[in-house]
Amino acid sequence: MEFATPLVPARLIRRYKRFLADVRLADGREVTAHCANPGSMMGLAEPDTKIWLEPNNDPKKKLKFGWRLVDHENGHFTGVDTSLPNRAMKAALLAHQVPDLPPYDLVRPEVKYGENSRIDFLLSGQGPDIYLEVKSVTLCRTAGLAEFPDSVTARGTKHLQELAKMATQGHRAIMFYLVQRTDCAAMTLATDIDPVYRVAFDQAAAAGVKVCAQRCKISPKGIWLGDPIPFKL
Repeated sequence: MEFATPLVPARLIRRYKRFLADVRLADGREVTAHCANPGSMMGLAEPDTKIWLEPNNDPKKKLKFGWRLVDHENGHFTGVDTSLPNRAMKAALLAHQVPDLPPYDLVRPEVKYGENSRIDFLLSGQGPDIYLEVKSVTLCRTAGLAEFPDSVTARGTKHLQELAKMATQGHRAIMFYLVQRTDCAAMTLATDIDPVYRVAFDQAAAAGVKVCAQRCKISPKGIWLGDPIPFKL
């Protein structure tokens, strides 16, 4: 999935109120960018971090830049926009390019299910339906190892509980962790950050929920699905 508008480099001044970031552009101007990430962004929001922004000319948008990437300045990138993985996943599903999933003819996003919930994708048309929940993973505290979550996530716990219910009812349910980092070759859970999420994960796995982890290919040109990686506990 290519970015709609060419990205521009900047330096982070500060991130605040979760969804705002003050940044310095290459020409010295200081602007406020939208940060589409509700998590803590641990390790990704230090002052003077090199980042990449997507500009826009939409008159309906107050902020004219969106923060898309962290540039680790060693050849590796992290995608910080949590809305992008679902868009990249949808494109890959429609193109039948997700190695851990069989090809499905019908891909429906944001389908209501469970108790006032929406599944990221409901796949139909090739065997039993699959309830597919996708999580963006950006935390890395040990070299090469991605972790989820980066903060307490009651919403994420609820999603696991809903998937577990679907699995116990005989449906196929998958928790899919999409690692938005190019420097990680395996993934695990950050149990110390959210032990309640870990309990819900264990219960979901016991109920039959399948777990997949896959990393992304990332550059200032776009984000695409990469290879599956091991999930370790």
